[in-house]
Amino acid sequence: MPPVPARGRSDQSRTPGSIARPEMLASTDWLADQLGRPEVRILDVRWRPDGSGAGAWASGHIPGAAHIDWRADLTDTSDNGDTLLLAGPDQVARVLGEAGVGDGTTVVIYDDTVGLFAARTWWSLRVYGLESARILDGGYPAWAGEGRSISSAVATPAPGRFTPRAQPRMRLTTADVRALLSSPDVTLLDARASAEYRGLEGNTKRLGHIPGAVNVPVGTMTRPGSQHFKDGDALRDLLLKANVARGRRMVCYDGTGIAAAKLAFALTLLGHDDVAVYDGGWSEWGNRLDLPVDR
Repeated sequence: MPPVPARGRSDQSRTPGSIARPEMLASTDWLADQLGRPEVRILDVRWRPDGSGAGAWASGHIPGAAHIDWRADLTDTSDNGDTLLLAGPDQVARVLGEAGVGDGTTVVIYDDTVGLFAARTWWSLRVYGLESARILDGGYPAWAGEGRSISSAVATPAPGRFTPRAQPRMRLTTADVRALLSSPDVTLLDARASAEYRGLEGNTKRLGHIPGAVNVPVGTMTRPGSQHFKDGDALRDLLLKANVARGRRMVCYDGTGIAAAKLAFALTLLGHDDVAVYDGGWSEWGNRLDLPVDR
């Protein structure tokens, strides 16, 4: 069954010229209309460092949502130090199948942390070819804050069958990024806070940023006091201020590929069609003494 288009917003209107790909954002109004449709699956990716994310889901979630621990389920669990590398295709296919996601399923992802873990999940699914993944704008706080239906039911979804189709241009390794340095066709975007980018803060062996990278702090992507993304014009203004031009390949990184995935999502919303994430990020680059660093 073809993916279900996401239309409409509950908080503000968006014109087609404002965001190039509005279907990537699901509004609470749209999702409320889709509840119960078998071709639409909802993933709750709320996460807590202490492992209590599943408990948050059990105490209340959007009806029909399945919980995924993105950290345990969608990253490589082998010993990678501080890096959070994407899990392999077999693992991702198994996790999605258990959550009821199959080929052709429309997936709506939400969290309660300004879209950071939802974006990392969105990117993880897109790398393996799930084009219909989208993020609930405003996340769980928007849904609950509007007084919409909350469920504590623990139901096992019907198993899905997802076939991974790797999109290698969407994910880069350290060797890939090093090979792209100084390329006139590539823009490196550092999604960390300014102090980390400038080398004033951090916890790696070396501080600073990848040479040539421009700083676009991901914290600026959402509206102050809200978990909703800024409108398209505001997002474009942020990129213009950082001298980010269209027509280039965009490579996003941060410490561990989380903020980078959110920046990649924002770029996709604006119509950039060649966007990659370096999930090794600064936790890998900053701890390698053989790699160049700028401050």
